[in-house]
Amino acid sequence: MPTETAEALDDGRALTLAELAELSGLPESVVRELVDYGAFTPAEVQGATWTFSSHCVVIARRAHHLRDDFDLDSHAVAVLLGFVERIERLEAELRNLRAQVPGFR
Repeated sequence: MPTETAEALDDGRALTLAELAELSGLPESVVRELVDYGAFTPAEVQGATWTFSSHCVVIARRAHHLRDDFDLDSHAVAVLLGFVERIERLEAELRNLRAQVPGFR
């Protein structure tokens, strides 16, 4: 049975491309492809050096699971990540709207 590890993510800390790749389990080349397809964006681009927010680790780990579980290429993973992100935003908006209606469960 696989063992998952939990790691605390510091929102204030920027991650390098190598660190993001290591934390997500994706090869650096795949992380670069996902950036090219717009799955996530570097927080800063300084010459050839990219840094990422810690939130990108969550997205990159999700990408890793989608890629491996469904044997998808990077473009397909980026498209699916966009759909997942949109669904999460819509669900949050729906929760907010429901909270504004008295007596609605």
